[in-house]
Amino acid sequence: MTKFDEATRAVRVDENTYDVLLDPGYSIGGPLNGGYLMAVLLRAVVDASPHEHPVTTSAQFLRVAAPGPAQVRLEQLKEGRTAAMTRATLIQGGVSFIETLVTTATLNDVAPDWSDGPSAAMPPIEQCLRLPAPDPESGMTLNAQMELAFDPPTIGWLDGNPSGRPETRAHFRLAEPQDPDPYVLAMAVDVLPPVVFSAGARGWAPTVDLTWHLRALPAPGWLTLLGSGRMIGDGWFDEDVEVWDSAGRLVAQSRQLARVGRG
Repeated sequence: MTKFDEATRAVRVDENTYDVLLDPGYSIGGPLNGGYLMAVLLRAVVDASPHEHPVTTSAQFLRVAAPGPAQVRLEQLKEGRTAAMTRATLIQGGVSFIETLVTTATLNDVAPDWSDGPSAAMPPIEQCLRLPAPDPESGMTLNAQMELAFDPPTIGWLDGNPSGRPETRAHFRLAEPQDPDPYVLAMAVDVLPPVVFSAGARGWAPTVDLTWHLRALPAPGWLTLLGSGRMIGDGWFDEDVEVWDSAGRLVAQSRQLARVGRG
């Protein structure tokens, strides 16, 4: 079992309840990364489902969850031959922190009938850039759990030269060797710096709603993450992320609505 597997483990209490221990190693300066939290919830949902894969997840982030003990409570809404639907809630101290609706199914490792190409081209990893290590006092522990190699123009904001467009692109893998799976993809769709950084905004940008789809089971190796936005206005922005695997297949898609950061 890898560190990520352990950090997302869900222990069955009864048919509708799982105990989890939220790991402080997935913090983004205080709050825990939303993709990590979705992976925790999905471990419980899939364990209780007759199907193997979380093909679509819609999450509402109600409050900022803290590291430590929590529970996932499930409500089975429908169980069909090809898909099951579950409401899953992350609870701490008797309070709901994340509400999700999850559809599970079983995907087959087959070639798609049709697939469009990536929305943007990425340079090879050796031409990409890493962000500097965060200050140990910043609480940004998530960085130590993964590797991100960025398309240089999309992190110009780091030197005060944002591109002026909402965009972020990077190659991604976990720091500890592990082949990507659906739970790694759940985190991958939410690990890029907010796309509004490239448009000139800064500060913590809390996600309000995030929906993602598992499109195929990923091949081993690096993942490519392509993030973009369509509109920034009135303190809100959207962010779309495509995840492509090492075999050149689209394996995940997401869209989130978030608040523009302050500060």
